[in-house]
Amino acid sequence: MTPEELAAARDRVIPDVVAGGLRVLFCGINPGLMSAATGHHFARPGNRFWPVLHLSGFTPRRLLPAEQEELLDYGLGITNVVARATARADELGTEEFREGGRLLEQKVRRLRPSWLAVVGVTAYRTAFGERGATIGPQDRTIGTTRIWVLPNPSGLNAHWTAESMAAEYARLRAAAEAPAGPVVPD
Repeated sequence: MTPEELAAARDRVIPDVVAGGLRVLFCGINPGLMSAATGHHFARPGNRFWPVLHLSGFTPRRLLPAEQEELLDYGLGITNVVARATARADELGTEEFREGGRLLEQKVRRLRPSWLAVVGVTAYRTAFGERGATIGPQDRTIGTTRIWVLPNPSGLNAHWTAESMAAEYARLRAAAEAPAGPVVPD
C-alpha cells in the first residue's frame, strides 16, 4: 500500500459486517487508513484483533481481514463508534464520539445482538458518557443488548499482550455462550 493510497482513504467509510440477532457485535473505535484502503476491518498488520479472536475461541482458525464476512457464520459482526477513517483515533473529537455513540445505540436497537463489545475503554467512556467504565461487562444495556468493554487490539496498546487480551475476550465468549438471564431493557 503506497502512502498516496493510504492518504486517499482518509474519511472513507467501510461497510459494517452485521446481521440481526448476532451473539456479539464487536465495535471498533473507527477505521484506520489501512482498513479504509482495503475495505476490511482491523486490516493493519500490527492489529491483534484477528489473532485474539482466534486465541479466545471465537473462531476455529485465525481469519484474515479479507475473510471478515465469515464472522457472520459464527454469529459475530463488526461496526465502529465513528464511521470515518483517520490515521489515528486522537484525530476524533468528543462530539464526534458522542454522535457516534448515539448512532451506535440506534444500530444496536435495530440489530439486537446479545452483546455489544466495544474495543477500547476510552472510546466507550467518551461515546456513552460513562467516565468510570472499566474493561469487562457493563451495567448499562441498550434494550436487551448487554455491553462488554474489551481492550483495544491495536499494536499501540502495549498494556495488553495478545495472551492477556485473549483471556479477556474469552471471558466475553463464555458469557455470550451461557444461557441468557433476564435483562431489564433500559
